[in-house]
Amino acid sequence: MTAADSVPVLIAGAGPSALVAALTLLQNGISIRIIEKEDKYRLGQRGAGLFPRSLELFHFLDVPEVDQRAKPLPSMRTYKPGTVEPLKTFSMTPYQDPTPAFPYFNPCMLGQQTLEGILRAHLEKLSCFVETGTELRSFEQFPDHVVAHVVKKRDGEEIQETIKATWLIGADGAKSVVRKQLGLTFLGETKDDLRLITGDIRLKGLDHEHWHLFGEMKTNLLVLRPTEEVGLDGYQFSMFGSAVNFSIVKSSADVYKHIASIVPTNLTFEELIWVSEFRANTRMVNKFGEGRVFVSGDAAHVHSPAGGQGLNSSVQDAFNLAWKISLVQKGLSPDSLLDSYTGERLPVIAEMINIATALFNKSTTANSSNAEEAFERNERLYMLGVNYRSSPIVLDEVVPPSDARPVDAYGLIRDGSLQAGDRAPDAPGLLDVKGAGNVRLFDIFRPHLHTVLVFTSDASKAARIISELRRYEQSVLRSVIVLPAGSSTQTDSAAADIVLEDKEGYAYKHYLVGDETRVVVVRPDGVAGAIVHGAEGMVRYFDKVFVSRS
Repeated sequence: MTAADSVPVLIAGAGPSALVAALTLLQNGISIRIIEKEDKYRLGQRGAGLFPRSLELFHFLDVPEVDQRAKPLPSMRTYKPGTVEPLKTFSMTPYQDPTPAFPYFNPCMLGQQTLEGILRAHLEKLSCFVETGTELRSFEQFPDHVVAHVVKKRDGEEIQETIKATWLIGADGAKSVVRKQLGLTFLGETKDDLRLITGDIRLKGLDHEHWHLFGEMKTNLLVLRPTEEVGLDGYQFSMFGSAVNFSIVKSSADVYKHIASIVPTNLTFEELIWVSEFRANTRMVNKFGEGRVFVSGDAAHVHSPAGGQGLNSSVQDAFNLAWKISLVQKGLSPDSLLDSYTGERLPVIAEMINIATALFNKSTTANSSNAEEAFERNERLYMLGVNYRSSPIVLDEVVPPSDARPVDAYGLIRDGSLQAGDRAPDAPGLLDVKGAGNVRLFDIFRPHLHTVLVFTSDASKAARIISELRRYEQSVLRSVIVLPAGSSTQTDSAAADIVLEDKEGYAYKHYLVGDETRVVVVRPDGVAGAIVHGAEGMVRYFDKVFVSRS
């Protein structure tokens, strides 16, 4: 057994949630170790749907390859029973033009295997490598640290190691060791009657432009989504229904035979890349952590794949948690800040599970005649309306709680509505007065910074607000004065990090600012943490987030 190594954060698991947590922590300057019990990375498209809020997250993390490599959703096509004659062709989510406030407004597809590879490459640029073949077996928690006992598999031997960490994140899947040993409940149900077979395959005989649906959900439905990530003849497939013999997962020949029995045309099967059975479990934890140990992703919630919310909510779990751990680890925020992880994510996940379950129940009626209705997906799934308005660490002086209209955790997507706890909108067409270039707000927001937007043309008010910011650690803050269009650029704002002129008016419009001075503090996760009138409100917000000043 090796002696205990010490690290600020240990992450168990290497899926999307774990990788986003790792990248966010590293960009915050926090050292980590990330371990994965499997010797090899998992194959498979798996959760391939990416929604707009997740695309924003990857933009903040400076991972442009996600947007570059993701593909639009292909049109879905059903067929007349027993033929390959098209019956209906429709879009699951009709295309919408992006807007200045919502630059990402269309879902897209990127296989999980590809996404994980992209994220690992970014970790490696920061000299962090996933430790495969390294399994967390148990841990003990102490007031100021966690001791994790892991086993490494090397050349057929098991080597025991003890790792001392300040924090432990369990992103180790539905069978999470972290969740079980932490004693969190995982209440819900397993629907043995709702099962499916899914995998990746290469075959020829169908076009590569449509998402093909053959048969009926209750009896024998086959779904084939084309994906070049698998190959020019690649597809992600799913099989549902009472007529499906689930033992076929053991034999590629049986999988081929089943597909051929449903698709009434000549197919040439090239390769079965990956196949697995999936059972519709619906469960979630009662809280997202205890002490110095937390869970995220499938370790915290499992549910129907309908709606594609699983991966998207998992990476947002990680983003929410990681910036908070970073501030606490640096000694800039109290441990109590981490209580807001459960407080903010639990309502979102509870609502997400209800949405996914309703969509799955709706999808079970799918057949060639009603597939369009069964598979349609609305903007609620885009997660652009997900909000933390009820969080105790957000502050709104413009719309106080007594005046706020009730809204659920998934909220609404609409211009002209912004409260503290909401997603902070983008705004292009901003002139960087100091840098003499055009920028957008989304290029300024970063996961290691609170961005303080000061909307004002009043030099004295701007100076006071910027001065008050000096109370706090400057390395985790960015001050941005936003001048209205046509304002004099002679405002005494040299002390601000960035001075912008809102040449096209989008910033003032999207942040609902008139002629008054207003401060909007955007958290590292792109959420409006505070919307206040000036320096006093800004200080009140930061006193919720940072440790008390000496």
